[in-house]
Amino acid sequence: MKKFTEVMKALSDPNRVKIVKMLQHRSMCVCELRELLQVSQPTVSKHLKILERAGLVNSRKDGLWVDYFLADGSESPYAGSLLGNLRHWLEKDEAISPLLNRIPFVNRNEICKR
Repeated sequence: MKKFTEVMKALSDPNRVKIVKMLQHRSMCVCELRELLQVSQPTVSKHLKILERAGLVNSRKDGLWVDYFLADGSESPYAGSLLGNLRHWLEKDEAISPLLNRIPFVNRNEICKR
């Protein structure tokens, strides 16, 4: 039951759902997610930690950055099931669709130059 509630709690925050939806389209670093969500870097990092703990997101070091990407669901059947379903849900949602449309225009190199 603990794994189930951890996954459900992780997806109970709108910004965490947005992060999952964005990571369905490509892996991203914290600065790219921060730029899209327009929240602080510590807030994005906190959300990512919760998503990682629930088995929904993984990370890997890529030079100067840490890339975050969706987990394969092998850690938790609940995470795997919800990730599979979320692929088909909310694409046209008014809070998510504009974010997804902006993904191709967000570039970590440009963000870090500021």
